[in-house]
Amino acid sequence: MSIINKIIYRRDTCRLCLSKNIGEVLKLQSTPIGEAYIPKELLEEEQTKYPVDLFLCRDCGHVQIADVISPSELYKKYIYQTKHSLGLTEHFERYAEYVLKIVNLPKESLVVDIGSNDGSLLKSFKKREMRIVGVDPAEDIANEATIAGVETLPKLFNVETAKEIRNKHGTAQVITANNAFANIDNLHEIIDGVKELLASGGVFIFETGYLLNVLQKIIFDNIYHEHLSYFSIIPAQKFFAENGLELIDVYWVSTKGGSIRCSVQLAGGPRKVQKSVNYFVNLEYDLKIHNINAYNNFELNINQMKDQTFNLVKSLKDERRMIVGYGASVTVTGILFNFEIGNGLLDFLVDDNPIRHNLYSPGFHLPVYSSEKIYEDYPDYIIILAWQYAKPIIMKHVKYLENGGNFIIFQPQLKIINKYNYASEIANG
Repeated sequence: MSIINKIIYRRDTCRLCLSKNIGEVLKLQSTPIGEAYIPKELLEEEQTKYPVDLFLCRDCGHVQIADVISPSELYKKYIYQTKHSLGLTEHFERYAEYVLKIVNLPKESLVVDIGSNDGSLLKSFKKREMRIVGVDPAEDIANEATIAGVETLPKLFNVETAKEIRNKHGTAQVITANNAFANIDNLHEIIDGVKELLASGGVFIFETGYLLNVLQKIIFDNIYHEHLSYFSIIPAQKFFAENGLELIDVYWVSTKGGSIRCSVQLAGGPRKVQKSVNYFVNLEYDLKIHNINAYNNFELNINQMKDQTFNLVKSLKDERRMIVGYGASVTVTGILFNFEIGNGLLDFLVDDNPIRHNLYSPGFHLPVYSSEKIYEDYPDYIIILAWQYAKPIIMKHVKYLENGGNFIIFQPQLKIINKYNYASEIANG
């Protein structure tokens, strides 16, 4: 481990197997913290840029970011809340039903969520008469969740936190970590906490983006400082086995461009290992996603996408067109920096999340407005930076198209949507 400063350090071992045999396989543009949208009064303060490079463990195959920003720096002004992500609350309703079905929980069982954010998932369990406790280091969000009826400890999850919960509430039949397990540097500490808190017949379930989908769909914008790990099944299975746990099921879900929901029990637990585990192990071996060539191809695809997008936006700007970006999320920060379109090529950003309005984007300080501003300025082009939500965005703003506007989509391929082709484009998905 090398200390860069008090805010960031670079680890020299694999986050899962602790091997020193790790090497860089993808270099992306350094960016400010992706969630660091700032108010006008802070515009004069410099926002430090930090590395966002991927490393591959050549021993176990785990893919990770080695440069770790202090959680206190990442989360002290964290503003993302689950309820603002399109479709995620509904996803958690289905998630709770899934858990109740496979674990067969009796009423009043304890469910603990690590990285519980605003408590959206736990609310789904509470409606089904479960006892619930959340853990989240974002103090303001944790306190708001507690006030809203979801008891949430404003701290990091570790053995001490697990003991605190166990002493007050007893053991947990289910522990969840959704899009949070990948954000933790010391995973061994988390697993020790899980083993401390989990009931003998309980299940630890985590949901996270799937490395295979990141590579296949070129979802490079999901690579940012918070996401320290990019999970796949082969290294995960080894990790749990080496730490007194057993991976027993893998379920693929479509969120975040493709995610895996992994179920884990204490070693020697009562549940059988499902066929899904071997299915994904064999798939990863067949597709060779832990081979350096997969990352060489990934980089080539990113650069091709970047060149096409930059050239189009630059040519339109040279024609003095007004161009606006749609989206103001953590992933947008990476797109703006890696595509080099944040400095002078976009006039402003719009977003449907009111918590972003009247703030300025990290680094480039593009102003963020409500999407209603589209109808005040009628920009010539709107590039959909929140590309995974392109279809609902376009359907919401058909009026803009019918009045001569144009949407630019860069993923999965570059195209311009206008009033003449939007109906067929939406029909084709």
